[in-house]
Amino acid sequence: MAKDAPFWSDAPMGCCHGYGVIAGNEDVFSVDTSAITFGAGALAEAGASVAGLGCKRVALFTDRTLAALEPVARVRASLVAAGLDVVVYDEVRVEPTDASFLAAAAFATEGRFDGYVSVGGGSVMDTCKAALLYATYPAPLEAYVNAPLGEGRAVPGPLPPHVACPTTCGTGSECTGIAVFDWLARKAKTGIASRRLRPTLALVDPTVTATLPAAVVAASGFDVLCHAIESYTARPYTARAKPGSPALRPMSQGRNPWSDVGALEALTLGGRFLVRAVRDASDVEARSELAWAATLAGIAFGNSGVHVPHAMSYAVSGLVRDFRMPGYPDEPLVPHGVSVVVNAPAVVRFTASSSPERHLTAAAALGADVDGAGPGEVGDLLAEALAKLMRDADVPNGLRAVGYSDSDLDALVAGTTGQKRLLDNAPRTVTEDDLRGLFTRSMRCW
Repeated sequence: MAKDAPFWSDAPMGCCHGYGVIAGNEDVFSVDTSAITFGAGALAEAGASVAGLGCKRVALFTDRTLAALEPVARVRASLVAAGLDVVVYDEVRVEPTDASFLAAAAFATEGRFDGYVSVGGGSVMDTCKAALLYATYPAPLEAYVNAPLGEGRAVPGPLPPHVACPTTCGTGSECTGIAVFDWLARKAKTGIASRRLRPTLALVDPTVTATLPAAVVAASGFDVLCHAIESYTARPYTARAKPGSPALRPMSQGRNPWSDVGALEALTLGGRFLVRAVRDASDVEARSELAWAATLAGIAFGNSGVHVPHAMSYAVSGLVRDFRMPGYPDEPLVPHGVSVVVNAPAVVRFTASSSPERHLTAAAALGADVDGAGPGEVGDLLAEALAKLMRDADVPNGLRAVGYSDSDLDALVAGTTGQKRLLDNAPRTVTEDDLRGLFTRSMRCW
């Protein structure tokens, strides 16, 4: 088979909503999501929602910056008004580490909580997921961490209710069973993935994004776009071997008819509203639509998984030296959305041959002129559409702009090869040589 050909291109035996079914492979896909309440004022429903889940003693997770701001005050007041015993944990680290996960787990263990609420961005929601997991089923850190860096143990059973209240418009963590962190000793970013980690309920109030700095909106907004592109172009669920039992079906099952719907709408909304949302904090329509795009993309990739740009991003974040981003803590840090999108233009050129029509559709959704485009042009069209949005939103121009050079290629490749869950979801086989070429081409995006 030619290297550029998709590796599932056997003749299909049937069809499900445009997906060819291959004999012996998966012919079923699963749809999981958190319950979602969306709209202005949604945070005021936190107390009634948590009490309705039977909770009495609640841990409220946030970070130190947010702890002094209105969204946390609004949620806490709602919880107290509902008669709940509330304890605030505001030690969440932006871009969590193994140490910050373990500190949060210790707090959760000592507190003996029967419910959890998170108010913040992906770092807060992910930390809350990890804390409630290790408090409920104590184990060494590596036990639940994705293989091969960790053991990849299954979560043993149900977890306490978790109501997630996002304050950024990007991560989608309120809809996924994924918790990501930097494992400092291993200089690698990795995570924990389980359907059981998915929050019970997401309260999405787009009005809370009005105070976000432009750089934070840009970083989280590009995380939305990358979630959507990667979900829409991932390996199809029908490419996987049929599991021996439903319990063995992976959460990152590959693109499917359900994920396609959310991913494509998220791309369309992101293409229209991301730059507007970055440039004007008073543009209520743009920030609301971007928040809805984030929710849709979260639902999509929570049921399909992402692939190469996210796999590469873990090395970019984990190996950071000196880069600092406005609007974030004054410490070396590449925000997650930036660490993903700097790789995305190179990757879509690489994956375009696996599904030219999907890459063309994605480019059109982002506003590219695709009339008359041939299969060999679609990767460039999508890459250029992404690069234009990056320029317009004033995000760093590739890996060099966040502190990397060609001398870092070996370390970047090594930091990516361990992301097996993500690389296995790619629409093409990805070798170490491929990764080296992708990182080289990601040094500049335009």
